[in-house]
Amino acid sequence: MSKSGPGKNFRKGITLAGLFAMFPDDETAENWFIESRWPDGVRCAICDSENVAESTHPQMPFHCRDCRRQFSVKTNTVMHRSKLGYQKWVVAIYQMTTNLKGISSMKLSRDLGVTQKTAWHLAHRIREAWDQVMEQFGGEVEVDETYVGGLEKNKHEWKKQRAGRGAVGKTPVVGARERGSGQVVTEVVRSTDKTTLQSFVHRQTSPDATVYTDEASAYVGIRRKHETVNHSAKEYVHGTIHTNGLESHWALLKRGFIGIYHHMSSKHLHRYSNEFYGRHNWRPLDTIGQMVALARGCVGKRLMYEDLIGPAEYAD
Repeated sequence: MSKSGPGKNFRKGITLAGLFAMFPDDETAENWFIESRWPDGVRCAICDSENVAESTHPQMPFHCRDCRRQFSVKTNTVMHRSKLGYQKWVVAIYQMTTNLKGISSMKLSRDLGVTQKTAWHLAHRIREAWDQVMEQFGGEVEVDETYVGGLEKNKHEWKKQRAGRGAVGKTPVVGARERGSGQVVTEVVRSTDKTTLQSFVHRQTSPDATVYTDEASAYVGIRRKHETVNHSAKEYVHGTIHTNGLESHWALLKRGFIGIYHHMSSKHLHRYSNEFYGRHNWRPLDTIGQMVALARGCVGKRLMYEDLIGPAEYAD
């Protein structure tokens, strides 16, 4: 396919009809998960041994001869102990991969034929799969921060902080974008003070990187080559110095917030943030490639419902 068209038209997509032709039942979907997780052959999901045999257990089709445990492809993943069929998991992964602004739990519940509570838990578990360890960015790197949350005037009286306007009552998110690769990484933070922002820059960028930011004083003194634009003076581009690429990412996140989710609790904001930057980073792949990457990202991560609704670092 030609690369001269708009957007990511060079990618090979999957229609809904094509999706159900590929995954007509749970057995087909289960085999796909197995091939995605273990492309070189099944290994024990508990001890990683390759000494594995088939089992007659209806839910645990594999048996490890070394640790003597039975397991399935769901074991030690975000699907661990899930009663949902494999086909529903595939459809959910497809929906969350292909909807660039996200998909609400109400819409997901209707599409899958499950309760909203189940769909909400399912979506957050899939968001965990987008939480990846990123290599340090090099070359030209844009760094910026944004604030996510509702307007004070729209909140219930008991939720209003009455401490001013602008970012009051909102949760800060800082991000970096490597221009060469187009990759993005974001992080929910408690504040946008000097220590927090500079720590993020030093962790996410290599020492030889050139960092572009706005004029915020918190960035002054970072141990990187540093260029700025003065947004307060309405200067948004000065030659190659700008943060426009990262601003576009924030715009998509805000469109998801306003148009799809309507509310992103500070308690769960890090998962929504993972979703948007993870989906962005995998967009150059074909749709099936994005789905495989997400399926592999599910491994080694669990999110029990009790943990999801319990206290968190960024609790409201």
